Amino acid sequence: MTEIGFYHLTRSPLERALPKLLEKVLAAGLRAVVRVGSEERAGFLNTALWTYDPASFLPHGTAAEGSGARQPIWLSVGEDNPNAATVLVLTDGAGAGGLGGYDRCLEMFDGRDPEAVARARARWKAYRDAGHSLTYWQQTGDGGWEQKASA
Repeated sequence: MTEIGFYHLTRSPLERALPKLLEKVLAAGLRAVVRVGSEERAGFLNTALWTYDPASFLPHGTAAEGSGARQPIWLSVGEDNPNAATVLVLTDGAGAGGLGGYDRCLEMFDGRDPEAVARARARWKAYRDAGHSLTYWQQTGDGGWEQKASA
């Protein structure tokens, strides 16, 4: 079963919180696929990952650049996993198809969007009913994460 963590954004938007989580993924020697809701969103996050911190570098790519197998982080609107990632990051309510191919899934959702919160609650229940190990993390005042629940 895939270990699934829900990441409730309450302080900063996805484009500021995502790079910090991806830094941790890379520091652990892992690869990630970040699934987004649209090509436009992939382009936006692509730019955000290049510019979020002038002192940092997150190697990543999209279908527009190609070379997926060489990218430690892959931004996608589909269910592809060209970099053999073991971590799936779901954003924008993107579907969890192909979840079984990943060891870990990070569900990131905007706590200021009632529809996103409702979708996250429904997905929590569906994942729990399917027997996945779940954790719920809420963003802290300084942009870090505090675990609030598990199932």
